[in-house]
Amino acid sequence: QGLYEKALKQFEKIKDTDFQAMYQLGVMYYDGLGTKKDPEKGVEYMNKILNSDSPEARQLKFAAAYNLGRAYYEGCGVKHSTEEAERLWLTAADDGNPKASIKAQSTLGMLYSMPSLKDLEKAFFWHSEACGNGNLESQGALGIMYLYGQGTHQNTKAALECLRKAAELGNIYAQGHLVEYYYTRKFYSKAAALAKRATKNYDINMLAKISDCHPTYVAKGAAMAAFYLARCFQLGRGTQKDQDASERYYSKACHLDPAVASHLESAANLGRI
Repeated sequence: QGLYEKALKQFEKIKDTDFQAMYQLGVMYYDGLGTKKDPEKGVEYMNKILNSDSPEARQLKFAAAYNLGRAYYEGCGVKHSTEEAERLWLTAADDGNPKASIKAQSTLGMLYSMPSLKDLEKAFFWHSEACGNGNLESQGALGIMYLYGQGTHQNTKAALECLRKAAELGNIYAQGHLVEYYYTRKFYSKAAALAKRATKNYDINMLAKISDCHPTYVAKGAAMAAFYLARCFQLGRGTQKDQDASERYYSKACHLDPAVASHLESAANLGRI
């Protein structure tokens, strides 16, 4: 916190002549780093960068547009508007340009997967662009879309390739879906081993920060892995029977994401798992 405060003072001194300093200030005020949260001021600085004709501001415009999109989507510092968020993220994503905001490309993939704006072909396009540009979250999402034929033709080989790569690099959501894939195809030892790895650490915010993946999806992936691991312990599939461990992991799945745990419990009660 002390370092943030020191940086804030330095950036304030040079913000009128240094767009990078202005950008950092915008982020710090929006997120309350080294200062009291002031999202309006954060939005003001991002707008200045986005609307500037200065060549120095050019390289920051994509990042500024992404952050402004986030502000409109969250309704923080400005009035909530999904339409404006979408417009700004499209600007930031710049048709998949690898030098633009890759975070915006991935975010558009998630936006178009949501019920309110559902367009799975657009979601698949943006996750493909972001994945091609190295985004880990989109790599996992792409694997799931290939697996279930969402926005594209079903392709199990491509799905497993994406999911395994993403899982290897620490995408917990991909790990959870891979556990489910192994379990439902009766590869119980593989399912149990991967589930144990996916449930080693329950600090969701820390895992989200390390992998640059959304905490909601990290929690969903961990809940899936915990539920299937509980099932493995309960039935002795891929691991030794252990009733205590089973109850512990069921409880953990419910804590991580009650909706995921409830859905899987219904499937288990119907004999599908």
